Amino acid sequence: MIGKISLPEFPLLLAPMEDVSDPPFRFVCKQNGADLMYTEFISSEGLIRDAAKSKQKLDIFEYERPIGIQLFGGTIDSMRDAALIAEAAHPDLIDINYGCPVKAVACKGAGAALLQDIPKMVRMTEEIVKAVQLPVTVKTRLGWDDQTKNIVDVAERLQDIGIQALTIHGRTRKQMYKGPADWALIGAVKNNPRMKIPIFGNGDVDSPERAIEMKQRYGVDGIMIGRASIGYPWIFREIKHYMKTGMHLAPPAISERVDMCRIHLEKSIEWKLGRLGIFEMRRHYSNYFKGLDHFKDYRTRLVTSESVDELHAILDEVRDRYESVV
Repeated sequence: MIGKISLPEFPLLLAPMEDVSDPPFRFVCKQNGADLMYTEFISSEGLIRDAAKSKQKLDIFEYERPIGIQLFGGTIDSMRDAALIAEAAHPDLIDINYGCPVKAVACKGAGAALLQDIPKMVRMTEEIVKAVQLPVTVKTRLGWDDQTKNIVDVAERLQDIGIQALTIHGRTRKQMYKGPADWALIGAVKNNPRMKIPIFGNGDVDSPERAIEMKQRYGVDGIMIGRASIGYPWIFREIKHYMKTGMHLAPPAISERVDMCRIHLEKSIEWKLGRLGIFEMRRHYSNYFKGLDHFKDYRTRLVTSESVDELHAILDEVRDRYESVV
């Protein structure tokens, strides 16, 4: 439970990923078993200035529930005001990003930059908790660098001022996305007797075996999956099946990969109202068909075509070419 939000015993969460976790992508992940999803992270400054790109990221749909809107920013007043704007879009929760490591975010005092100023992080979080009626959750990292892995203390302080769940990515900001995620510290937070809120782990979960290992070894309340779901939304159903039965589901056949890619394309066109939806889908084709030999020509055609009918025809070709091979 997060507030009044009911979740399965061991929920699988879809991570908020910039330029990935939009409504079309969330649709295919929900279809495959994601239990709780988040929007792409949204700039607090963009929201309060009514920027079109930021406002569009507030789009959520009933079939996505439960869903959280994730915010990032470096100014307490802006974050509080943005949380009120986000609340008016009627998500199920508000999530605060204290984990994004990219330079363009951290250099503005947002995302993982707050790991260098824990008192400010706590004040910002408290202001948001007081301002909104929805549950407030946080996603963060172990610390800024190896010398400041203070997540056990940070988790206590955030719980004390009212957050209702915490997701921890098992790397520092300095690591970015390099090196193995350190789940031992995530486990230390979960097994801290003071902690009562759900603790979700994130980092390097790319298989059913890895998911069940993290659950059993560290006792986390659920797992957030990010990069492993890109082009492979089946990861959610595969983990659930393995946890329930101890057996692996067969990987999706080529026809299923084509069908899922087609659904994603159609949802992208529907959401972006045509041409822009075609363009934004281009980043996904290689991921859906990763590992196929001699796919380069098909990829080139998929990422250059501006015709919906032609795209569907190319996908038909892919299915016919590979389904007897793979």
